[in-house]
Amino acid sequence: MATMTKMTTIQQLNTALEASSDKPLLLFKHSTRCPISAGAYQEVESYLEGASDENIEYGIIYVVEDRPVSNAVADKLQVKHESPQAILIKDGEAVWHTSHSNITARALHDHLTFVE
Repeated sequence: MATMTKMTTIQQLNTALEASSDKPLLLFKHSTRCPISAGAYQEVESYLEGASDENIEYGIIYVVEDRPVSNAVADKLQVKHESPQAILIKDGEAVWHTSHSNITARALHDHLTFVE
């Protein structure tokens, strides 16, 4: 099972964005105060349970607890902040993103299966 790395600093985010040139990064922005986000989190976890493909790095940002990091994602990637939100990053740029109830194990599988 693949795991998500918790991102708590902007430096950690910057390092992950730079590394996306070698390996794509899926960021999940999660609100611990939102029931919709809790459902999306379960969908991401469900996807990760079956994800044996290690060609992607996975990160999670808790938007309330680590707001500066969450805001930096929106600024650096020019992707309007939403929560919950999944953002696929390659070469330091967002190549796909979705939010709320559109975050499903199936949607993640469909968009991440052929990422190189």
